[in-house]
Amino acid sequence: MNIQQIFEKYYQPGTPLYNSVWSHSKLVAEKALKLAQAHPELNIDSDFVYEAAMLHDIGVYLTHAPSIYCTGEEPYIRHGIIGAELLRNEGYPKHALVCERHTGTGLTVDDIISQNLPLPHRDMCPISLEEKLVCFADKFYSKSTPDQEKPFDKVRKSVAKYGDASLHRFDKMATLFL
Repeated sequence: MNIQQIFEKYYQPGTPLYNSVWSHSKLVAEKALKLAQAHPELNIDSDFVYEAAMLHDIGVYLTHAPSIYCTGEEPYIRHGIIGAELLRNEGYPKHALVCERHTGTGLTVDDIISQNLPLPHRDMCPISLEEKLVCFADKFYSKSTPDQEKPFDKVRKSVAKYGDASLHRFDKMATLFL
């Protein structure tokens, strides 16, 4: 897989959007790999984790989030399913699942319905260790300040805003990877 070639199919190198998403993805990938290396007993597929982390936000360019240079029309919450569709079309269905399942700590059908989210009514929570790892690592970096890792307590507090179920999923991932 040529990650950069896929990325550059959708993002113009040198633009603020390219730089923002690429930098964010690189930091997420590095954190995920560091956590995987700290837990050899989990037998995590590090190559897959790196690829998936680098492409987990591939769909953001089609969303409307001007603060992070996204000038598309779709709601930002849809970036995961947009990215999943792009990667399925590229022939990477496993990587697509990471895109689809990394939002928040994952989204259940109940979350989607109760929050009236513009998403398909199905569970989109990370299942494999690799999916969980990318999802977890992603919570520590934002695209608006991509070079600053958020402290664990701040991440946990942010996740808690989305309810007990979301916090419980995060805490389970933390127990697994920290």
